[in-house]
Amino acid sequence: MIRVMLVDDHAVLRDGLRSILEIEEDLEVVGEAVSGDEVLAIAAQCAPDVILMDINLPGKNGVEVTALLKQQYPDCKILVLTTYDHDEYFLASLRAGADGYLLKDATSQQVVDAIRTVYQGHSIIHPSMTKKLVAYHQQRPQAKTDEQELTEREKEVLLALLNGLSNKEIAKQLYISDKTVKIHISKIFKKLNVKSRSQAVIYAVQHKLVPFS
Repeated sequence: MIRVMLVDDHAVLRDGLRSILEIEEDLEVVGEAVSGDEVLAIAAQCAPDVILMDINLPGKNGVEVTALLKQQYPDCKILVLTTYDHDEYFLASLRAGADGYLLKDATSQQVVDAIRTVYQGHSIIHPSMTKKLVAYHQQRPQAKTDEQELTEREKEVLLALLNGLSNKEIAKQLYISDKTVKIHISKIFKKLNVKSRSQAVIYAVQHKLVPFS
């Protein structure tokens, strides 16, 4: 059972999400918060596996709360669900440690699938946000980096991460085992000094580590 916490100041939206999620046999809504200031206390009480996080909240905003949660509960997955499609909110959320970023125009099934995806340790990013991120950074000069140079295989895995592929999908695409994929991802994280797939994606785009189409 995946324990889910809802963070949004709109009661109608929380009620709708609860109704959608509780239909699923593997999802359970264990807590709700309506402001950024109460999230940490409620999270400590209900111990969620995944938190659906809005950006615009009374008190601390969703980005600030995400950073605090990741410091105190690093294993808790945070999926941002917001109306904001601005680059600055998207980038700030990923830098704060968010495991995924969805817009509220996502379908019910997309939200359900995204919760399962981040719970399994993968990242999920709304396609339009990925495209905007790539376009934005392609216009900037390439920054010099100090990380160890990635191997060609690691670059292939990194590109697959950018395209949102799961470990199994990467393994199938590159004709390698799931275990080998995990090893490559671990090495990529270490070389780039990042802790999540979403952070690896944003780093790759910023520093143009892989060829983007």
